[in-house]
Amino acid sequence: MEITTVGLDLAKNVFQVHAISCTGEVLVRRALRRAQVMPFFRKLPPCLIGMEACGTSHHWARELTALGHAVRLMPPAYVKPYVKRGKTDAADAEAICEAVTRPTMRFVPIKSVEQQSALSLHRTRDLLVRQRTQLVNMVRGLLAEFGIDIPKGLTHALAFVRRAIAGEAHEVPKLAAKVIGALAAQAIAVQDSIHRLERDLLAWYRSNDLARRIATVPGVGLLGATALAATVTDPSHFRSGRQFAAWLGLTPLNNSSGGKERLGRISKMGDQYLRRLLVTGMTSLVRRNKHHPSAADPRLNALLARKPVRLATVAMANRAARAIWAIMVRGEVYRTPALGIAAV
Repeated sequence: MEITTVGLDLAKNVFQVHAISCTGEVLVRRALRRAQVMPFFRKLPPCLIGMEACGTSHHWARELTALGHAVRLMPPAYVKPYVKRGKTDAADAEAICEAVTRPTMRFVPIKSVEQQSALSLHRTRDLLVRQRTQLVNMVRGLLAEFGIDIPKGLTHALAFVRRAIAGEAHEVPKLAAKVIGALAAQAIAVQDSIHRLERDLLAWYRSNDLARRIATVPGVGLLGATALAATVTDPSHFRSGRQFAAWLGLTPLNNSSGGKERLGRISKMGDQYLRRLLVTGMTSLVRRNKHHPSAADPRLNALLARKPVRLATVAMANRAARAIWAIMVRGEVYRTPALGIAAV
């Protein structure tokens, strides 16, 4: 009999394969070494291959698609209910093979090499920003032991560490100055690396039409626009802007039963990085509204008059997500809605 569906459990070196026929009969259940994966699938006729959307999954999906197979990536949380008992690679591969055939299963679009390259810039920058924060906080803590208090803000902290590198921080004892100088040099190096990554992101942004259109949404800047353009492969997978906002975790958590609707806090599902960028961008809009109230959006003023600031920023992020979905689907730019008309 001919193999029609394959469940592939990915790993670093040992991959598990579970293949079945059109009648559901198990034809192959075996482990493959990394070097055996491509030769094995080259011998198979075009079939449906299911994999969990995890590390290296997009690479293998592109490679297997090039061989003529139909590859489907699934969130691991949606595959887990199909694991019958225990946790083994064979059981996982069998569950993947079962889940990929379900008509209501939700799949993850396969990302291109360009998209993953742009996302690697974002992930690396995010790591370096955390490292910079750790270094600056370490310097602040050490200086506090000697009665030195650096004013709040990254600018003031970096100004002091530059003084420390130049040997101008005379108020610090010599022995402690050596340690602080080493931390300061590392913080400056990390800061320079962040600037280089941001220049690369800016170049990618200028070459990507979708990212430039997303950036027309108020509160969405370079980071948010490029991250969304690189992450969302096919916006048509979402039926509406609300479903896209729910995918980002910006809609209330639904806990309804017995005909009673109970909505809680935002679900915080989906991509935490994208959600953080959107909420941070909306927070900047609120801050600008505070300093320039005459130029603020009247809808934002009305929302802030009714709701707490943090609740308002999340609501604005939800609205922005819906507008971004419409921009992606329709190929347009953001247009400021007339007063009294909904934004999306």
